[in-house]
Amino acid sequence: ALETLKIFEKRDSRVKSAAATNLSCLYYLENDLAQATKYADLAVNSDRYNPAALTNKGNTVFASGDYEKAAEFYKEALRNDSSCTEALYNLGLTYKKLERIDEALDCFLKLHAILQNSAKVLYQIASLYEIMEDPNQAIEWLLQLISVVPTDPHVLAKLGKLYDNEGDKSQAFHYYYE
Repeated sequence: ALETLKIFEKRDSRVKSAAATNLSCLYYLENDLAQATKYADLAVNSDRYNPAALTNKGNTVFASGDYEKAAEFYKEALRNDSSCTEALYNLGLTYKKLERIDEALDCFLKLHAILQNSAKVLYQIASLYEIMEDPNQAIEWLLQLISVVPTDPHVLAKLGKLYDNEGDKSQAFHYYYE
């Protein structure tokens, strides 16, 4: 796949941007941050309006620890394509990392409106309510989550823990048992 995509990177700017975007993603998945960054830069320079290229660039910047700059790339990707769910999800994670909890929650609630049965989105919303020390809301979102992934032991244990912390021993036992 890498060799095939490298052939396309020599074409016109749109094809080059698409090929470089895919190469960046593949290198990122292989944990080769230097190559992922190189191709993310090439993709963005070839087509500054490519939301996938901007998201990949944001991912490489995020991986290097510059969360503010990563957020800027994700926001630019969303300005170019407001339906870019990957950029919105990653922006939410970035805000969470920056401890900007209200902004993170806003991102994930927008995503939930688009991807209603996404386990990852439901989990992030529940996690944010837990951080905000609102166990009732965290429980509500975790209950939605177990309707999507009913046998996830980590979610069931988290529900057990939250009910236990709230003093509801029977519910805690039920979810720990499950």
